[in-house]
Amino acid sequence: MRGGSGLNIYDVSNKAGVSIATVSRVMNGNPNVSDATRKKVLTVMQELGYTPNIFARGLGLNTMQTIGIMCTDSSDMYLANAVYYTEHELRSHGYDSILCCTGDNLENKKQSLNLLLSKRVDALILVGSKFLEAKHKDNAYIFSAAEKVPIMLINGYLEGENIYCTICDDYRAVYQITHALLSSGRKKLLYLYTSNSYSGLQKKNGFLSALRDYHILPDEQFLQICPKGIYEAKEIVASLYQQGYTFDGVVTSDDFLAVGALKYALEHHILVPKKLSIVGYNNSILATCAEPELTSIDTKVEALCVNTVNSLMRIFEGNDVPACTTISANIIYRMTTELNPL
Repeated sequence: MRGGSGLNIYDVSNKAGVSIATVSRVMNGNPNVSDATRKKVLTVMQELGYTPNIFARGLGLNTMQTIGIMCTDSSDMYLANAVYYTEHELRSHGYDSILCCTGDNLENKKQSLNLLLSKRVDALILVGSKFLEAKHKDNAYIFSAAEKVPIMLINGYLEGENIYCTICDDYRAVYQITHALLSSGRKKLLYLYTSNSYSGLQKKNGFLSALRDYHILPDEQFLQICPKGIYEAKEIVASLYQQGYTFDGVVTSDDFLAVGALKYALEHHILVPKKLSIVGYNNSILATCAEPELTSIDTKVEALCVNTVNSLMRIFEGNDVPACTTISANIIYRMTTELNPL
């Protein structure tokens, strides 16, 4: 929706040199705007002849009622669920969405983001932490987009103006389960992980911190990256055994990795959990389809998505929201560990 003049909030934001959230606050009479900024925005609105649509103003913004969503891989169960919950929550607030699946290539991510901006979306939601690049300069396209629309990150953290993050405490979750395994008497733990994304590093650091608490020096052979599938994870476990490495626990960053380890154990008559404990992550359908069922960490993906959308609605209403909200995960104890719930 546009103002009576045919202009919209993007035009005001660009000319005034402020975020659309600030323009929204001015439009809604929010007191959390300095007098100087309020005067500048109102002056620009007058210069442009911008007259907000009264109905749209009541919604909090003069908007297209459309949100852009980006994810790197819609075949990933976690990301697919996150997109589903995000779209469902947006619809409940009367918003449509446009989805772009970008892959991991940085240039593709930039192109998708610019495509969504060209569609005049009211905000961008980036699902997952793989949009955060290791080199700060490679995140410039996100900072640039945040000058135009609010940027919402689901389970990724990036600090910047008009950027809002909702994250799961992955570090704490992996630390707790690793600590529990070690305190139960496990001596050697293998860690399988999918990536070194923001979320991936938080999980890995949680694992390493628990080892340090028990004065265990991590062996690089026991930190194995496996970005692919179940059978690749199984082959990694097989290779370690063939090289003479032994371990009595496997902690993973995704349920499919845990299923791979479980397959190897069952095929080689390794008793689970008596001789080998196995922990998954994300509490996906794989955790309950496995036999025995997997102990896994529930990252509360629905809660992450609902909080993200609700925060966005508050921004549209001109309210202040935290730059980052952290949600705790739950450990779901099942048959692949001998741990008692805390």
